[in-house]
Amino acid sequence: MAMRTRTWEVVMLLALLVPSTLGWEYEKERGEEHEEEKGGIFLMRNSKQVMKTEGGEVRVMRGDDMRKESSGSMHIGFITMEPNTLFIPQYIDASLILFVRRGEMKIGWIYKDEMVEKNLKIGDVYRIPAGSAFYMVNTGHGQRLQIICSIDTSESLGDDIFQSFFIGGGTYPTSVLAGFDIRTLTTAFNVTVDELRSVMGRQKGGPIVYLKGSDQPGKGVTSLMQLKQRIRSSEVEFWAEDEEEKENEPKQATAWTWRKLLNSILGENRKRKGAVRSPDSYNIYDRKPDFSNNYGWSVALDENDYIPLRRSGIGVYLVNLTAGAMMAPHVNPTATEYGIILKGTGTIQVVFPNGTSAMNTKVREGDVFWVPRYFPFCQIASRSGPMEFFGFTTSARKNRPQFLVGARSILHSTSGPELAAAFDVPEERLKKVIDSQGEGVILPSWPVVDSPFIKTVDSDMVMGFD
Repeated sequence: MAMRTRTWEVVMLLALLVPSTLGWEYEKERGEEHEEEKGGIFLMRNSKQVMKTEGGEVRVMRGDDMRKESSGSMHIGFITMEPNTLFIPQYIDASLILFVRRGEMKIGWIYKDEMVEKNLKIGDVYRIPAGSAFYMVNTGHGQRLQIICSIDTSESLGDDIFQSFFIGGGTYPTSVLAGFDIRTLTTAFNVTVDELRSVMGRQKGGPIVYLKGSDQPGKGVTSLMQLKQRIRSSEVEFWAEDEEEKENEPKQATAWTWRKLLNSILGENRKRKGAVRSPDSYNIYDRKPDFSNNYGWSVALDENDYIPLRRSGIGVYLVNLTAGAMMAPHVNPTATEYGIILKGTGTIQVVFPNGTSAMNTKVREGDVFWVPRYFPFCQIASRSGPMEFFGFTTSARKNRPQFLVGARSILHSTSGPELAAAFDVPEERLKKVIDSQGEGVILPSWPVVDSPFIKTVDSDMVMGFD
């Protein structure tokens, strides 16, 4: 009998704290579906295909217009590259923080006027500043590369998602160099018109292309690394439609032209005494959890953990919840949060400032959600299995979420006569309810108990589980 009374008091307190959530579930039971209108307003459903080729694609989900951050709007990008493909050299008007979801890759970019290359694997986080020329290669043998990235548009030119300025290219995509007068380019490169045209007009495979010699469905191109190696060994071959064209091309002039192209475009300095030391990647899976208990764990990277985040003003996090577990209701006082479900299913609940439900909707792998700064919210894994989600925050400072329920909550810390008066209940009764939860941060699943209230409304349905 004591157990039933205690459970009833917990349920009643939850009803006081989130009445609209329970009311929303009753509406669903009556068949009044508002999933799209009310239940999913903080889900980012607008996926735009920015580019697509035989070698891969880039999709972007735009940040919601409701968000008004001084740092500008953040978008979430998804890059997919087939095995042995190259994302050709470019720079964009936005900063990127890359997270390798699957596969292996090599990224080359200009750091302090020098060309640097880094090998990245699953779990690695890496930053590319706005305006820095870069390229990416899928180096995983027979494995598709999947990258999730934040796109910070605070330095962007306009309202578009981002603007690519392709350095390499030909007819598709067109290199930004092609916009200059032909005499300007021949003078700048110190080459003939024919030599310049033989380089500038050949690429037509798109922004993501297969490397030469791979088993691609279309025609491939020579990789940038191969070109550099051949230049160093004076064994440069040119892209040609057939062997006859290769034989007719001046090999020495071609090698010289490519050396000038690489030196001019990628900043390669063959006379430098030592290679510049660029920032390393940070593997989030190698980090010891900041919090862990029997119900899950969480990791958060800030500017003190990974210095490049300080320059971007963006934080990174990763959370894993066991089946049925809940990230306790909490609020981020310093940042807006973006999340991507990496695996599993569950529920995201968000609350408006006036205490009404802003969102209470189920999510699955691939879904993207965002929660505005100050809005209370929680994430709940379904009973069918664990849920893992990764994301970004709009602050690189140490994130100190304020938990509203649980052993480490604001309610627990402020428990006293003032809080009891606010709820208009005896202090002892309030304390009994608040102290009932012995866990903090990540909470166990909703218990299956015998209660008149639970019989009326199924516990899974009340808490948003499957």
